[in-house]
Amino acid sequence: MKMSKMFVQTLREFPSDAEVISHKLLVRAGYIRKLSMGIYNYLPLMWRVIKKVENIIREEMDKAGAQELLMPFVQPKELWEESGRWGAYGGELMRLKDRHGREMCLGPTHEEIITAIARDGLKSYKQLPVNLYQIQSKFRDERRPRFGLLRGREFIMKDAYSFDINQEGLEKEYKNMWEAYTRIFKRCGLETKAVQSDSGAIGGSVSHEFMVITDQDSGENDVFYCDCDYAANSNHAVSKLPEAKIVGEWKEAQIIDTPNTHSIEELTKFLHIPATLIVKCLVYIVDKAPVLALIRADRTVEETKLMNAVGGTDIRIATAGEIEEIMKVNGFDGEKGFIGPNGIKEYNGYKVQIVADETVKDMKNFVIGINKKDVHGIGYNWGKEVELPSVVTDIRLAEAGDICPVCGKPLKVTRGIEVGNIFQLGTKYSKPMNAVFLDQNGKSQPYVMGCYGIGVTRTAAAAVEAHHDEHGIIWPLSIAPYHAVVIPVSTKDELQMKVANDIYQTLLKHGVEAVLDDRDERAGVKFKDADLIGFPYRITVGKTITDGLVEFKSRQSEELSNIKPEEAAEIVITAVHQEK
Repeated sequence: MKMSKMFVQTLREFPSDAEVISHKLLVRAGYIRKLSMGIYNYLPLMWRVIKKVENIIREEMDKAGAQELLMPFVQPKELWEESGRWGAYGGELMRLKDRHGREMCLGPTHEEIITAIARDGLKSYKQLPVNLYQIQSKFRDERRPRFGLLRGREFIMKDAYSFDINQEGLEKEYKNMWEAYTRIFKRCGLETKAVQSDSGAIGGSVSHEFMVITDQDSGENDVFYCDCDYAANSNHAVSKLPEAKIVGEWKEAQIIDTPNTHSIEELTKFLHIPATLIVKCLVYIVDKAPVLALIRADRTVEETKLMNAVGGTDIRIATAGEIEEIMKVNGFDGEKGFIGPNGIKEYNGYKVQIVADETVKDMKNFVIGINKKDVHGIGYNWGKEVELPSVVTDIRLAEAGDICPVCGKPLKVTRGIEVGNIFQLGTKYSKPMNAVFLDQNGKSQPYVMGCYGIGVTRTAAAAVEAHHDEHGIIWPLSIAPYHAVVIPVSTKDELQMKVANDIYQTLLKHGVEAVLDDRDERAGVKFKDADLIGFPYRITVGKTITDGLVEFKSRQSEELSNIKPEEAAEIVITAVHQEK
């Protein structure tokens, strides 16, 4: 490809709305352009990267025994009603009607469609196991799409679905996909860690995320891990707590004035006590219903855990106004910072659910809000002044330094970007959708299913997060849009142009995807664009060609050397062939 003919426009500055480095660099280097909030055009350079990621996925999925198909992007309401997800999925499901008034949705995932396909085509145990996959566009109507391709509304995804006769078969395929994913991400130049995760709207009993570990601010989730190989996403991580003071010294329960103590910090200073003696009461709205979360005040609620504890699909913290209104309708005169569980029964037609974290169950003589402004209860105890909720479970966010649940060592934390996930679905979809096969005894049995996803566009963006410097992108050779760029310093110099073109033609002849930068631009402009775009190799033909030498640069090492033109070409050809 001649650079003068390439459809690419690099920018001098980062886009103002970009927060993470992959978003900044992909826009500035001419890979993507924003069409609408969370929706991007994939320009020619980006499309080449995406196709390479897809090809790696296809090769490894086919090698693992999966078969590719393609399912519709638009899906009918009826199948989602069969699975029970039409009303439960939440606001991310983009619903619409066709011209006949039939309700449809834009597919955020394809469990219902693939289960219907299997139901019609897999009738006997003799046809199982089967693993079917597709590479398809998805749409999830994210409330706050951020981070460019890392969390857009429209994206490209590989999703695979396995069908087995029993749990043993599912576990075997789960391991098979785990190994395939490890190969896929390694070929894409990414080091990943498989971590325990929450199954979310997909469902299932066991799930893992494949995370690219990064120290960058762009990592979407905290990943907690230990030297014993325990690793989990923040919304799934469990831990044992270090010892702390949880028994107060008050001899009897009292109600005392605590003016202007709206925060835990203000309350601890006023009472001269550690936060571990305070039961914090937080108010959330889960699917329009109020939920009170009780947790030791030195800990933080993990919202996904709380949402799962009450069986919800959408969660947010209540506003100060909502908290005051909840207390008012239950007969109290209070405000944010003073709410407690006693007497809070209903709100807006919903029964108030109360969930306690495990951290509070052993607390004694503690401090708690009593639904009155500027006062708190001290020396309170469960079963006396206040009742311990019936639901007591882990709803807390793990923290670095907590004790590993496996080996007892302190947990560490880093940031990670999810690029793939695998789920053991079991019969979550096959049972409600009556997707069955006949077993060896002629009895109907539901398929035991697994689900396996890879974010194609997300993987490309994660590669940028993991491989870049202050000058631009450093693509892994396997997914780079082009392997090398050949730059003649002066397009008016006949010798430079001849040698540059000869190198370019040699590279093409040997299967190297090369670019000839034939633009009539200053050398500095060409060099900056080459680094920004991220070509793995750069061969520059300049004044040293009169001595029979060209400048060779590896983008990864940034090392420069003057070598013969044929040697430069051979290095690139060898590297590309080894990669293949």
